[in-house]
Amino acid sequence: MAFAAIFLFVLFASPIMCFGKDHIVGGSDGWSQSGDYSTWASAQTFSVGDNLVFNYGGSHGVNVVSKDDYENCNTGNALLTYTGGQNSIPLSSSGDMYFVCPTLNHCDTGMKLAIKVEGSSSPATPSATKSMQPNAASTTFGSMTTMVFGFALVFVFMG
Repeated sequence: MAFAAIFLFVLFASPIMCFGKDHIVGGSDGWSQSGDYSTWASAQTFSVGDNLVFNYGGSHGVNVVSKDDYENCNTGNALLTYTGGQNSIPLSSSGDMYFVCPTLNHCDTGMKLAIKVEGSSSPATPSATKSMQPNAASTTFGSMTTMVFGFALVFVFMG
C-alpha cells in the first residue's frame, strides 16, 4: 500500500518538476506597441527551462538580437526571427537576451525587451536547435525519482 501511494505521488508530481514557466510577454496586452516591457520584465524572474511566449498580430514579429542591436534598434542583424502571431521561445541558457519588433520604428517607440535568464548554464547564445544537455529541472527530477524509488523499496521490504 505504501508503495502505491509513493508511486502515485511521483507520477502526479513529475509534470510539476519537469517543466519551466511560460512567461506571456506583456501579459494580457501581448507583444504590441502599447507595452511597457521594461516594467513587465522587472516583475518577472526568468530561469533556464522557462519559455517566453509572444502573442501579437498585425505586422509585428520577434527578432532575437545582440545587446548593441537592441540598444540601437538595429533589426537588420537578427540572430533569430519569428513570425506568425504566436511564438514560444525556450530559455535554454543563462545570461542576457534581447528581443525587438522588426517592423519599421516599432523598436524606437519601445517595442523591445531585455531579460536576464538565471540558472546554471553557459551564456545565452540563441540557436535554432535545442541543446541535448539535461536542464536543471530534469537533472533534479532524475535525482528525486531515484531517491523516492529507493525509499519505496525500503518500505516494501521492511513493511
